[in-house]
Amino acid sequence: MDIDALKTARTSSWSRLHELARSSSLTGPEIDELARLYRAGTADLAAIRSATPDPDLIRVLSRDLAAARARLTGTSGTSAYSIARWFRAELPAALYSIRWWSITVMILFIVVAAVHAAWLFADPLRFSALGTPIELERYAKSDFVQYYHQDTNAEFGASVWVNNAFIALQCVGAGITGIYPAYVMFNNAAAIGQAAAIVIQFGGVWHFFRFILPHGLPELTAIFIAGAAGLRVFWAALVPGGKPRMQSVAQAGRAMVTVSLGLVILLFISGILEGYVTPSDLPDWVRVGLGSLVTAGVWAYTFIVGGRATRAGYSGDLTEDAGYSTPVAG
Repeated sequence: MDIDALKTARTSSWSRLHELARSSSLTGPEIDELARLYRAGTADLAAIRSATPDPDLIRVLSRDLAAARARLTGTSGTSAYSIARWFRAELPAALYSIRWWSITVMILFIVVAAVHAAWLFADPLRFSALGTPIELERYAKSDFVQYYHQDTNAEFGASVWVNNAFIALQCVGAGITGIYPAYVMFNNAAAIGQAAAIVIQFGGVWHFFRFILPHGLPELTAIFIAGAAGLRVFWAALVPGGKPRMQSVAQAGRAMVTVSLGLVILLFISGILEGYVTPSDLPDWVRVGLGSLVTAGVWAYTFIVGGRATRAGYSGDLTEDAGYSTPVAG
């Protein structure tokens, strides 16, 4: 550790730490800034103590860190502000950073589903490999509908939430492989294409969409975003840009965590729609309208709120857990 390089690099941060720790009042953003400076200052102090000790520097920095710690532990409302900031800036910025990835995944998913359905439609004999005409008609007109009535609304909605969350977790957790998210997305797209072909062939076009769209629009949007977040980590490892590879992957990974937390909320809403709205007796336009409204809200949140947050300097990165770069001389 080069102490002189550290002093040069951190002087402004330490001065700001001193200023905020002794300020009579702090705004929400200043509380966040003080928390970040405190974390970095603690690491700096440990580095100084382990290298060539500088008693004067250690005494000054220790005093400022103690004041900052007392200020942070005694500040009320920090959690409420942090939560509000997460919804207002961090989450939308993270979604905005993968917006084109999400749209690309969505387009490819739809193409795979449509091609698979078209392949079945191209030759009616191909349906015979899936079952007899009686079995397929029963699936289209009965089983497909009864699926949404198999349990109580709450139980069914909860089971759907868990299942979809597991799919999203696979896409996100194994994202760095690049292959597994693509595999999961392809299989799900093919399965939806097959179900669409059977139901449309034996039950009609609207019969399929009236039961899929209310919950399927937000649900699939969440899956698209999950796949995009996972693939973004893979791409960061493959093409790190102007950053060290591990730093690029770490940044994409932290943003992925932010996205994942948001997906839990979106999938919960989708589960409510699938458990209560899809099987309800509400008019089709109301049921489909609710799903469309939620989905439109997600994209508006991503592009409008996310764009504004990004321009304000947010990235969706968990900045307080990001650590810092070790300065070196030269």
